[in-house]
Amino acid sequence: MKNIKDYLFKSKKTFAKGLSKEKIFFVFIIFSFLGCLYEDTLSIVINYLNTGVFKYVTKRGLLYFELSPIYGWGACLMIYVLLRKKRPKHQYFTIGALLGGTFEYLISFLQETFTGTTSWNYSTYFLNINGRTTIPFMLFWGLLCYLCVTKVYPYVSKHIERIPYNLGQILYRILVIIIGLDMFISFSACIRLGLRHHDIPPFTSYGQFLDKHYNDTRMYKSYTNMEVTKWYITQLAQYLL
Repeated sequence: MKNIKDYLFKSKKTFAKGLSKEKIFFVFIIFSFLGCLYEDTLSIVINYLNTGVFKYVTKRGLLYFELSPIYGWGACLMIYVLLRKKRPKHQYFTIGALLGGTFEYLISFLQETFTGTTSWNYSTYFLNINGRTTIPFMLFWGLLCYLCVTKVYPYVSKHIERIPYNLGQILYRILVIIIGLDMFISFSACIRLGLRHHDIPPFTSYGQFLDKHYNDTRMYKSYTNMEVTKWYITQLAQYLL
């Protein structure tokens, strides 16, 4: 037991130095969780203002973990692009706004293209861009980026590097597998949702498994904002699922 404890906690190596893959992955988890927390809180506040009732409605992006990957991916993209070299701090807002808006647009497009579903539609919003993002939201992304890079990330990075090296490596490998599996199931279940709504039966046993365990009721309970849209998905998907 002592040898195991020494192995896990006594290494003098620094875990996840710089912008290593381990650092980026843990940043993804942390900001995905913070994004989910933000969405859940916002949902509770809006529902209370509209109805006078406190009601919890999950806004997570995965079926099992309380994570919203779009926030995690967005944070990783901004941190990696902006911190690879020194930049004036005022560029964090401008570049962050452009990256955030482009990323939000791209994710919306890819979701609709490959799953036949959407999780947001800003068509009625002021200065929207094809309903996928808006100019005001891009400015909000810029502000979030500035705060993330200058305030939040340094604090998060410092504490990630305090994780004992060998323990961090084990956690990294375990979490990559578990969260990767959750992402795979979540995204393939979204694809089957779109396929079902276009009357395409499952072609594989995995597709049958998804239809049985992740039916429409289960999916809409987890993804309260999701809507099935017109058909974009490639024909290849029906033979994979």
